[in-house]
Order: sequence, then C-alpha cells, then structure tokens
Amino acid sequence: MSDMRERVVVTEVGMRDGLQSIARTMPTESKRRWIDAAYAAGMRHMEVASFVPARLLPQMADADEVIAHALGYRDLIVTALVPNLKGAQRALECGVHRIVAPISVSTAHSLANVRKTPAEMIDAFAAMREAIDSAPGSSTRRVELIAGLSTVFGCTLQGAVPYEDIAAIARDALHAGADVIALGDTTGEATPRQVGEIIEIVRGAAGDKLRSLHLHDTRGLALANTLIGLQHGIREFDASLAGLGGCPHAPGATGNVNTEDLVFMLESMGYETGIDLTRLIASRAVLADALPGEPLYGYLARAGLPKQFAASRQIESSPSSCSQVLQ
Repeated sequence: MSDMRERVVVTEVGMRDGLQSIARTMPTESKRRWIDAAYAAGMRHMEVASFVPARLLPQMADADEVIAHALGYRDLIVTALVPNLKGAQRALECGVHRIVAPISVSTAHSLANVRKTPAEMIDAFAAMREAIDSAPGSSTRRVELIAGLSTVFGCTLQGAVPYEDIAAIARDALHAGADVIALGDTTGEATPRQVGEIIEIVRGAAGDKLRSLHLHDTRGLALANTLIGLQHGIREFDASLAGLGGCPHAPGATGNVNTEDLVFMLESMGYETGIDLTRLIASRAVLADALPGEPLYGYLARAGLPKQFAASRQIESSPSSCSQVLQ
C-alpha cells in the first residue's frame, strides 16, 4: 500500500486580506518577518499584497517591497490581488506568479468594492489577460490569472445571489481568459448545502478550472464548508493566520478561515499540506508583536495540538526540503 498522501494547497492570504481589513498598518519589516515565519513553517503559496491606491488602503502601500521580499524564496508561489488593469501591470512588473482579480457577482458589492458593475469588471479582466499575454517573457514564464468570484454565497448589500448569475459570471470570466476560477464567501454567509450546490453548478461551466475556495468564518461554518469543498473535489483553499480578515465593503463579515485550524483538520484527515503546525502556531507571535491588542482567533492555538496527533503529520526535514512538495 502506498504511503503517499493526497496534496491539498493552502494559500496564506493574511498578508493581504487580513491586513487590509484592520485599521492599523503593519510595518513593512513585520510583513517580511511574517513571510519568513510562514515559509519556515512550510507555507509555499502566499497572497502577500494588493495593488490599490495607498489613499484607499494604506495597509498595502508597500506592496512592491513586500513582493520583492517574498520572491526571494525561489520555491514560493507569490500572488497579488489587483482590481484593475493598472494594478495588473504593476503586479507583472514586480514579478508575481499569480494575479487574482475580484469579480463580484453582486452588482451592489461590485460597485462598492471596485466601482464597476460585474460586466465592466469582466471587461477589465479581459484587458488583464491581454496584458499578461503580451508582457515581456510571457512565452517562457506564464503568470496565472485567477477570477476570484466574490459574494458568491450571499451579499450583505444585495441579499441573495441567484445561482444563474454565478454561473453566468463564471462563464464570462472563462471567456475572458481565466486560468482558474475561485469561489469566495466574502460575507461569510455560505452553508454546507449551498457550497455543494454552487460548486457543482460552476463546475458545469468551468470543469477542472474551478480549483479554489476562499471561505470566511463569520458564522462559524468555514471548516464545515471546507469539508464540503473537499468532497466536491476542491484541493486549494485560502486561509488567514489567526483568522485575520474580512472585507471593507461587506458589513459584518469577519475573518477568513483560520490557517492553523484548517491545516490541523486537513492533516488529521490524511491530506498532505507540507505545513508544520508547531511552527505555524509559533508564527502568530509576529502578529502579536506587530499588532498589539488586535484580536487573534483560532481553536488550535488556544487548546494546543492533541497528544494523539500523529508525529508523522509534522515536517521532519529541514524547511528547504519542502520545495519537493511544490506542484
């Protein structure tokens, strides 16, 4: 019997989604320390910044510097979020590996978040595709373009989001050149049954390009919704250390699924994440030092690893060996 475990990718998005949702700004040096600590714990996918005007999100004003630091790790997949063509061009200049563009299915949220309708955002997404394909070196270094469909499971501004709208936006994003479709529970309204239904609807349009879930834990269902995603073939999940996060334009939405709790659940189920939980929990110290008084969440950090948790689930080799699990 093979002892190989199925790989699940966990992308740390706290450096972007977590930090943009709190009032204070983390110093650049602390962001570097966070990336270093996450890498040492085995994290090989990170969304580290977004390219938005500093006057709107001063937390992201140092995006260029943060990305440059992350790219110092040659086996780290570095992602940036961009809301428009200008942001995509900046991300390309910085050398990121993946670009994710937020495309709200809810018109009300889209106008509040990026000041464009969903249709206008699809047009901008197509322009991003063209910019990526025409960038210098694009024939040898392909930058992955991700359509991050947001408010898929409900919107605090609009209310219910019709399933037919979700399928239509997914098809439009694919026609505009998406490499990956990611489904985002922006407002934390998703329920397990709904997650399964929407995954199957979108898969009917996107096939294996539907790869990722971005879940929030506003109502305590993020891990349950992750289980449904796993059952429906999803093998990539966004998460935020200590559960930091939210959305400035989704009132009441709290943080992303907690990275530590998510990794613990996946490893306990027999999936391979390549992440050392002891080091991951220890990395919370960076947040505690840089953001004193900021609420840090997570059941695992509070209770600790169970004694019966299999030692084989931990990384036994040096951090440099983790590059072997990179897809």
